[in-house]
Amino acid sequence: MDIFEVFRTSADHKKASQMGAYMRNQFMFLGIPTPERKKLSRNFLKCTSQRSVDWDFAFDCWKQPEREFQYLAMDYLANVISTLAATDVSNLRELAVQKSWWDTIDGLDVIIGDIAFRFPRVSETLFAWSVDDNFWLRRIAINHQRRRKCKTDSALLERIIINNLGQQEFFINKAIGWSLREYSKTNPDWVRKFIEQHRCRLSSLSIREGSKYV
Repeated sequence: MDIFEVFRTSADHKKASQMGAYMRNQFMFLGIPTPERKKLSRNFLKCTSQRSVDWDFAFDCWKQPEREFQYLAMDYLANVISTLAATDVSNLRELAVQKSWWDTIDGLDVIIGDIAFRFPRVSETLFAWSVDDNFWLRRIAINHQRRRKCKTDSALLERIIINNLGQQEFFINKAIGWSLREYSKTNPDWVRKFIEQHRCRLSSLSIREGSKYV
């Protein structure tokens, strides 16, 4: 039985309805909560961890109507993250702009951020994304460094956030606040100064989130 069949035979229609409602009914669900999904895919992911990335599998997951398969793709990509290189960013972009919502975007940004850290030239791509018409790509650009702590490129973070000041989009203003909040755990003085310098253009949401620890 392949992993798609494993997931489908584990469907729970009652939970599927609840999960769909939580995501504003934008996607179909099988009704497999995260702990159960992780359990079901454990052996499959263990067998793929030492292999190079299979993009056909990732895109096949993305084509499935049920959201759990997109989560499976992200679990898979996170599992083979060490094999990913700068040349894989175009494929990740393709996934990001399809079936976009915060749940997939906020997993893909970590994967893309890891690639950008290992291949610094990808930072140029992410800077370009920071002014893209697709606000989900802009959100990835804003948040791709959120796990770097003291290794954050603060100059790049500043340039990307400045490109997104004065926005009305909730997911962009939330992302700005989130990136500032995470960096403030490492460099509160920088974040405090940034907020004061740009307070007139930062949304109240970004200021509230970014100021949480400063």
